[in-house]
Order: sequence, then C-alpha cells, then structure tokens
Amino acid sequence: MLDLEVSSGFGCDLISDSLCFSRPECLLITGLTNIQIIRVADMIEARAIMFVRGKKPGQEIIRLAEEKKLPLLVTNRFLFESCGLLYQHGLRSS
Repeated sequence: MLDLEVSSGFGCDLISDSLCFSRPECLLITGLTNIQIIRVADMIEARAIMFVRGKKPGQEIIRLAEEKKLPLLVTNRFLFESCGLLYQHGLRSS
C-alpha cells in the first residue's frame, strides 16, 4: 500500500492535538507507538502513519494497522526534521 498518495501531513506527539487539528487523508507523523495511535489514525481518517526517532511499532499495533489497511513507515529522523524534509518535497500541513 506504499503507492498511496498523500498531499498533507500532521506531525505531533499528543493524541489530543492529533484529534483536534489533523485533517482526513493526512500522513500522521509521530513518535507515539502505542495501540491508541492506530485508533486515532482511524478516527481522523489518516492515510498512513510515520513513526519517527527510530521507534518501531509492536506486533499488536502492526496487526491492527493491517486490519485497518493503514500503512506504517519508520524513520530514524526526529519529528521536526521529518516534517521539514517532507515539506521541502511538497507535503503541506493538514
């Protein structure tokens, strides 16, 4: 499912901010690797999740993401740098 297109992104490590300020069909960029982030992504209709700082989701998170057809990405970069690089390449805020 890595051929999905996204035109906006939202970077945040707070679930409450993700729920309040993100937009549907965004790339959710976060360091949160608990099961709740999959539920949040589903609620906000995110297209995919990118985990920053090299954080890797556990098997329970991966299983739920597969069930929700939600691609998961991982980068070793920090949240700020990840957002900046994606912005430089055309991704805008949601």
